[in-house]
Amino acid sequence: MRKTIAAFAACTMMLGISVTNAFAGCGTCDKTIVENAAANKDFATLVAAVKAAALVETLSGDGPFTVFAPTEAAFAKLPEGTVADLIKPENKEKLTQILKYHVVPGKVMAKDVVKLDGKRAKTAAGKPVGVKVKDGNVRIGRAKVVKADIACKNGVIHVIDTVLIPRQKNAKPSPAGIQTK
Repeated sequence: MRKTIAAFAACTMMLGISVTNAFAGCGTCDKTIVENAAANKDFATLVAAVKAAALVETLSGDGPFTVFAPTEAAFAKLPEGTVADLIKPENKEKLTQILKYHVVPGKVMAKDVVKLDGKRAKTAAGKPVGVKVKDGNVRIGRAKVVKADIACKNGVIHVIDTVLIPRQKNAKPSPAGIQTK
């Protein structure tokens, strides 16, 4: 167990270097999760989706929140047309559920993830997401955490390489590749 914690701590320290570079403007971290995300061009699609789902006020609130934030590259992995389809007003509920699946209530720092290895964390969408730690890599669902512990006034951001899509019972894939009831 000590080896696992030491390996994870070393990995987190290495990731911290790139986090500092990506969020050099964070300063004293007096910005909210939304403000920090909006200040980084690699979260442009995420911020647009948060706005379309009317979650800006919520994610700018007191929190604390842990947000697993997909990058532009993560959104690019989705089937063509998925994002455009999701941000349509008639799909606001579906988009909101997907975004809430990226949020865990409370502030979960990288050092705390070791305790969650092999367990499921309950998301703000009410659906659990799996947590795995293996060889210094942290996975949330099918996504890999590529940058950790971006401290914000109301929580923390962990950058992930894949958009998390909650599974639904009796779901059928839509043309855009998103499961629907």
